[in-house]
Amino acid sequence: MPQVYTTDHSSKVLQTHSWRTAQNSAPHLIPYIKPTDRILDIGCGPGSISVSLAKLVPEGSVTGVEYVSDPLPSARALASAEGVTNITFQEGDIHSLPFEDNVFDIVHAHQVLQHIADPVLALREMKRVVKTGGMVSCRESAELSWYPENEGIKLWRDVTERMQRASGGHPHPGRMIHCWALEAGYERGDVKRGAGAWCFGSDQEREYWGGSMEGRARESGFAQRVVEEGFAKAGDLEAIAQGWRGFVEDKDAWFGLLHGEILCWKS
Repeated sequence: MPQVYTTDHSSKVLQTHSWRTAQNSAPHLIPYIKPTDRILDIGCGPGSISVSLAKLVPEGSVTGVEYVSDPLPSARALASAEGVTNITFQEGDIHSLPFEDNVFDIVHAHQVLQHIADPVLALREMKRVVKTGGMVSCRESAELSWYPENEGIKLWRDVTERMQRASGGHPHPGRMIHCWALEAGYERGDVKRGAGAWCFGSDQEREYWGGSMEGRARESGFAQRVVEEGFAKAGDLEAIAQGWRGFVEDKDAWFGLLHGEILCWKS
């Protein structure tokens, strides 16, 4: 099954992903985690969510899976630096997970379904490998908002969404992921819907988010593909980069990202 991820795992991309933890990216899941749980974290990237999950299951374990090996050395290094030993990382395709049936207590994916070819098949696979009575947790972006108006950010959104659709992805599907779960065979009464948000407004938050997005526009797999595949010109990438730099430097600027969340129990 082809992957449709529109960027790569360059340093600027990993910079963005490394900020994510269970606390800021899976708060809907945390109340349900037990110390003995065995967790599968799909699309683990540099491992920051995986490692934070592993700290919540001291008597359990976490397996982080990524479809390519590029970010896994960074994930293993983070776990080592944090002294987390109940965790492993490996390659694996969400469309065909390399695990037996009924293995995990929790299967988690964050911002993954929007980047894959068949989200319904993926949710079926997640259901297959979770134990009866276990839980599948997903969180996906649903909507973006920013202040003040910024032509560079507007261009970034347009280019990334067109690129994602052309690759077979699903931009910002958080508002409908519960429908994918129903298509995948989960019972309606076993699917809990919710929403969460990120907001970047302080000097530090704007520098983290806007600075990393500026870097992606200047040097990443996304920047290379955008030009090579005709979604934008080099001048457009510079306009995007300048838009994000303007966001960073504007002390009144604000960027918000709404997420849709689901918890699906296997009955």
